[in-house]
Amino acid sequence: MSEALIQRIKELEAELEKLKSQLKESSEDLDPHTDFKPDGNTTSGKKGKKASKDRPFDFSAHPRRHVALRLAYLGWAYQGFAVQENTDNTVEARLFEALLKTRLIESRQTSNYHRCGRTDKGVSAFSQVITIDLRSTQFSGGLGVTLPENVSTKNKASGSELPYVKMLNRVLPQDIRILDWAPVADGFSARFDCQSRTYRYYFPRGSLDVTSMADAAKRYEGTHDFRNVCKMDVGNGVLQFERTILSASVKPVQPQHNSSTDQYDLFIFEIKGLAFLYHQVRCMMALLLLIGQKLEAPDIINQLLDVQNNPRKPQYSMAVDYPLVLYDCHFEGLSWKQENEEVNHVLSDLQQHWTQSVVQTHVIHGMIQGLEAIGGVSSKHCWLVEGTRQKNYRPLLERPCCESLESRINHFVKRGRLEREEGENGGEMVHRGKRSKHSHHSPSMSTKQRTDQKED
Repeated sequence: MSEALIQRIKELEAELEKLKSQLKESSEDLDPHTDFKPDGNTTSGKKGKKASKDRPFDFSAHPRRHVALRLAYLGWAYQGFAVQENTDNTVEARLFEALLKTRLIESRQTSNYHRCGRTDKGVSAFSQVITIDLRSTQFSGGLGVTLPENVSTKNKASGSELPYVKMLNRVLPQDIRILDWAPVADGFSARFDCQSRTYRYYFPRGSLDVTSMADAAKRYEGTHDFRNVCKMDVGNGVLQFERTILSASVKPVQPQHNSSTDQYDLFIFEIKGLAFLYHQVRCMMALLLLIGQKLEAPDIINQLLDVQNNPRKPQYSMAVDYPLVLYDCHFEGLSWKQENEEVNHVLSDLQQHWTQSVVQTHVIHGMIQGLEAIGGVSSKHCWLVEGTRQKNYRPLLERPCCESLESRINHFVKRGRLEREEGENGGEMVHRGKRSKHSHHSPSMSTKQRTDQKED
């Protein structure tokens, strides 16, 4: 091959590379964000993107839809579900970050937000429910849809609804997952339309008398004044402590086909009620653990629920937080919309968590068995109660008592947190004077409704 031909091939290859480079630069500039001006000129995609960032998203041009979202979360790393003033490490804070990032809401204040319940620090949930107004595609209307004002919906097609579950799960932490969503009527509230709430508390048998615990749990059923079995949250306007428990039981996690007495068998305290007080479930469980250790008789439940004879709560520690799960929030008539792909994603995430946890559990169990094999003696201590171990147990009804309800009310009236006024028939009414920064009830909310605000 002649040298001239070789030189020509090299020149053509160089020219080809140059053309490829120019074509690449051109395609980067002329992207889908290119703005076309009336004179036929264009602005580059990069400038278009910058202009788009500078231009705020126009929520008023889109329909809004009132929906219920059902979510699951592992609460062990969080300071509770509800937003707090002294920390942003809450499930609700992460949830609103995701809602704002996906532009499903403009702000929390304008989102018509309600939560079914607020779980405490370290508590998890499999079926927490919130209601909220989200951006929608449904210009033709539908259940829970509010069309934009001063915007013509003529000739605007309504395709499928936004994939709410997928959008949120892509930006939420892995230990917070949206399970499904349901369209709901405008006035529907996750808090006030909930028919019942079910909690589960997991615990190992250890040396506990689970039969006595099951007997005692049944005594919670019915309508009782639970002021001695909760943290009295008088400062936040909770002044009525009567609640209805629909069912309460202690049962093994796995059905037992023989008379197993293995201390490593897992059990569940499951309780279903209309609503719960602050720390109520953990106080209930603490009493069951005392009964399981044979430190108290099952009848202690009846005595503490008798507020006429025992009007003040004896001092005792709560059960620890991490075994507690808000297992179900029941609503009538909701049509939950599940996305199979997202269900599989959530299942995969949970299997990953489970694999790590169960392996760690068996590693520790192997170490325990090794120490027992060389003569180690297992402790009989119950590790599920807060505080230090007491050498000499003092019966509950012989312990110092907390302040009475009336004393607490007087304290907060003096501080201006509560107000007294004359009620009907000359009686006296006490109501909340100041509302917290993150309160979501309306000014006309009744005292009975306010009592349900804080839950375990």
